[in-house]
Amino acid sequence: MASKQELKDFYVGQDVSGVPKPALVLDAAIIRRHCETMIRTVRELDVGFRAHVKSHKTTEIAEMQVGDKTLDGSFIASTILEIESLIPLLKELQSEGRRVNVLYGIPLVPSQVARLAKIALEIGHESISVMIDHSDQVDYLPQFSAITKFAVSAFVKVDSGYHRAGLPPVALNKQGLLEKLANSEKQGYVKFLGVYSHSSLSYAGTTPQEAMKHLINEIDSCKEAVQLHSKFFPQKQLVISVGATPQALSSQNLLRKDEMGPESRTLRDLLRAPFASDLDADVKVELHAGVYPLLDMQQLSTKASMQLKSPKEEIAVSVLAEVCSVYNDGERSQPEALVAAGTLALGREPCPSYPGWAKLSSWRQSPSNSQSSLIVERISQEHSIVAWEDKEANSPSVPLSVGQVVKLYPNHACVAASFYNFYFVVDSDLDADAAKIVDVWVRARGSDVTDPLFLSRAQ
Repeated sequence: MASKQELKDFYVGQDVSGVPKPALVLDAAIIRRHCETMIRTVRELDVGFRAHVKSHKTTEIAEMQVGDKTLDGSFIASTILEIESLIPLLKELQSEGRRVNVLYGIPLVPSQVARLAKIALEIGHESISVMIDHSDQVDYLPQFSAITKFAVSAFVKVDSGYHRAGLPPVALNKQGLLEKLANSEKQGYVKFLGVYSHSSLSYAGTTPQEAMKHLINEIDSCKEAVQLHSKFFPQKQLVISVGATPQALSSQNLLRKDEMGPESRTLRDLLRAPFASDLDADVKVELHAGVYPLLDMQQLSTKASMQLKSPKEEIAVSVLAEVCSVYNDGERSQPEALVAAGTLALGREPCPSYPGWAKLSSWRQSPSNSQSSLIVERISQEHSIVAWEDKEANSPSVPLSVGQVVKLYPNHACVAASFYNFYFVVDSDLDADAAKIVDVWVRARGSDVTDPLFLSRAQ
């Protein structure tokens, strides 16, 4: 692949419709707005924030996610490569006097310990956190300290009902996990930060109240975990880290002047003081989220934040594809078009709000009298079928032509983006048509950029 600079030198200034397709396009103006809104929210609510980078995997968006210099540089990553790609940004944030910490976002496995330790050596003390949900994982922590000569930070993962990873609150000390972690802390191998929950149950919600209820449930689950095992957290500063994008977006509703019901009152109180005076510990809530800078059709379907509007205004990620063929002359039971973007380019994630795999934007389309929307109705590996969402006895012709470039809003930005090595960046604040390429952002993709000689020595 060409270098980032070579890509920028070649593409910046071009009309985005001329790039090789399928292509993934990001609107920097929408991303900036979403990041600024989230920063304003956590500041006004006085809660912590940890930005997930797994959706976009770029340093450019990661920098926007912590764009206020009063925020710590707290991140989550799903792969070691993502963390390695953040190193220059982390050093820059440190130079501004900001604390940095990156959480490796899946329960720790031994093959990753040396790589995490190498990153910590480069960034410094308390820069790396790990996730623990089994007592055997605690046995890996001395290896980290043997390399770095300092402790690794750690969260214990709480399962608040999603059942992807973690332990239920009542079982947080399974097989003596908390005793083992406390002993490891006494020996200087680990610094215990608190408890962490991630629940995507909120993805099925359809109202702000539902999203707020999911966030309340996550906080309550973490509170229960701490209360049931409080003897392991005496006189300690603790973090309750909770969220996913719908839950984090739901916190934005608390900035509204109008009251939104009992959920908003309960949530506001929990964020302000999760334990009130019920626990002799200093506990602070931290929200975490990842896809909110981009959004997608699935996220809009949750209606988690009252301020969200149409896909055109809110979704920063789109896939450009060409129309291969059009079937408007009765050869099929309904008018359709064939588009050269399929499962690989769009993902195959369903969306509860409509029966399709992506929605077509009105970008550079001819006006239509239809009240329906064009959607990707059927999908194959490399191509897909576009049709009207609402079927009528006499559906109008699909207003597309062979060779036309269309913009598709994917259901799930994280999955759609995984197909691409880099993103073409436009900026609707500078160009209302969102057509001129202003930058190219390269995605952290793959599994290994670490020196194998280092690993062999570390092991």
